[in-house]
Amino acid sequence: MTPAYDDSLRLMLMCAHPSLSAASRVALTLRAVGGLTTAQVAAGFLVPEATMAQRISRAKATLARNGVRFEQIRPEELAERLAAVRHVLYLVFNEGYAASSGAVLVDADLTREALRLTRMLHRSVPDDTETAGLLALLLLTHARTPARATPGGDLVPLAEQERTRWDHEAIREGIELITRTLHRGRVGPFQVQAAIAAVHAEAPTWEGTDWLQICLLYRTLGRLTPSPTVTLNLAIAVGTAHGAFAGLAELRPMLDDPSHARNHRVHAAHAHLLELAGETETAAAAYRRAASLATSIPEQRYLNARLARLGTA
Repeated sequence: MTPAYDDSLRLMLMCAHPSLSAASRVALTLRAVGGLTTAQVAAGFLVPEATMAQRISRAKATLARNGVRFEQIRPEELAERLAAVRHVLYLVFNEGYAASSGAVLVDADLTREALRLTRMLHRSVPDDTETAGLLALLLLTHARTPARATPGGDLVPLAEQERTRWDHEAIREGIELITRTLHRGRVGPFQVQAAIAAVHAEAPTWEGTDWLQICLLYRTLGRLTPSPTVTLNLAIAVGTAHGAFAGLAELRPMLDDPSHARNHRVHAAHAHLLELAGETETAAAAYRRAASLATSIPEQRYLNARLARLGTA
């Protein structure tokens, strides 16, 4: 694989230098490659402009101190640096698609910029299957954006989204891309996530989704890159495919782990599965806990609305 080393790709590879933290990589990529102003980057991550300016300055100083120059990456470094670039772009997209805090659910500037840069990276390394998988994943996920919120900005979960509002051209492009890519060699985690997104995109309804396939794909993803997010999504998928108590069994290790006690998404998944199981009182307690820990205002409103729908005191 010989990438087309245009200036933008060199900059992305530089910004993904292993001497930088993940947060610094994201900020520097958006500023140096994406062309966003420091104020725009700061707004995207809900920090003061001065704080972001310091973060970017420190990142540049770290690169200078480590002798990082605007030059072609050595072949033996390429795979690691490409993986870092993909991770940065994935983080940028996720922060835009589901802001971790604040009053806005989606930051369209961040999601569009992540998609643009991922397209650029894919053009530079068209034979890299994980980059193709990342682009397919972002396309398929971004396609749901028009249906993700009400006109008032309230979150609409996937199960309740009006699928006719999805961007079906982006879905077509994403499905074609991942279909071509999956048959070209070793399958990585971004390709598996794109395959999961494709199953959702092709389903006519939440109930009509191939949940057995979703479960299989999440188990595959868990073997490749185990993470709390994968475990949560697997628990929901298992709960939908095999019943709420099966889903709760998948979730139990996280509920028993003190390190996840303040993760609002763990409590939200617990509440959802308890609600499916008909355990109204315990579901209400879990929704209250999740809402109290969430830092995103749209997520807080959604969790409180679920609590209200239970009709408990």
